[in-house]
Amino acid sequence: MQIVILLALLFVIGGLTWYLVTIYNGLIELKNDIDKAWANIDVMLKQRHDELTNLVAVCKGYMEFERDTFERIAQARSQYDRAVTISQKAQADQSMTQATRGLLAVAENYPELKASNNFLQLQGRITELESQIADRREFYNDSVNTYNVRIQQAPDMIVAGWMHLQPRQMFKVEDADKANVPMVFSTGAH
Repeated sequence: MQIVILLALLFVIGGLTWYLVTIYNGLIELKNDIDKAWANIDVMLKQRHDELTNLVAVCKGYMEFERDTFERIAQARSQYDRAVTISQKAQADQSMTQATRGLLAVAENYPELKASNNFLQLQGRITELESQIADRREFYNDSVNTYNVRIQQAPDMIVAGWMHLQPRQMFKVEDADKANVPMVFSTGAH
């Protein structure tokens, strides 16, 4: 009789151990998915950063009086280069997005620039990168949401507590990015 009780106890302990290990492994997988998702965003941001450098070089030849626009881009690039944490990089990304929109809006005033093949190719590449970044942000937010829900639900929250896991921040759109972008079209040549 004692052997049956001992076997039943070992079975319960083994099952509980297996269950806790499964939860642990699932949480580790989610944590790594978030890190991978952010790394993918970071790669795309770097590509956009590089393409924007090329776009600025093309635009400078046409835009003689747009020093403020170029300074905002330089500041945004510098902010991105100094960013270390996900939060800092996300903020730098917002600054770069605003600076890029400003540059493209100002470019509307330069018909010769808009007709340049280099400008059109770079503008198309940046637009493509923006779309890919948006897709990766969505995947990142899905991963963060799943992770945050799991670490707050029983019994996962017990294992998450042992692992000292904390909720992660989702990638959010700034209010300025939700506003309509004013389009300014020039009627005269510069």
